[in-house]
Amino acid sequence: MICSRCDREISDASNFCNFCGSRQRSSSFRKRLSRSTRDSKIAGVCGGIAEYLDIDPTLVRVIWVALSVVPGGIIGGGLAYLLAWLIIPKSAETPVATAAPIEQTAKFPT
Repeated sequence: MICSRCDREISDASNFCNFCGSRQRSSSFRKRLSRSTRDSKIAGVCGGIAEYLDIDPTLVRVIWVALSVVPGGIIGGGLAYLLAWLIIPKSAETPVATAAPIEQTAKFPT
C-alpha cells in the first residue's frame, strides 16, 4: 500500500504510515455492538458485549449475574437483559462449526 500523504510504500495491514504518521484507513470502520451468534447462551447479549470489549464472555456473564443479585437488582438485571436483547441487533456473522466431523473407519473382514 502507498501512503496517501507522503507516497511511500508501507505495509498493507498498517493503520498509520511509518514515515509521516498519517492515518491510512478510513475512520468510518469501527466496531459495532451486536448480539453474538457464536457465543450465545440465551440471546447472545453477554457474548456480544464480550466481543465488543475483547474480553472473556464468562467474565461478562459473571459480572452481569453479580450485579443482578444486588438487593433489588434481580428485576433490574432481568429487565436490562430483556431491553438489551430487544435493542442490540443480532450479528450478521454466521456461526462457526466447532465440532470436527466424525471419521468412519473401514472394517475389513478377517
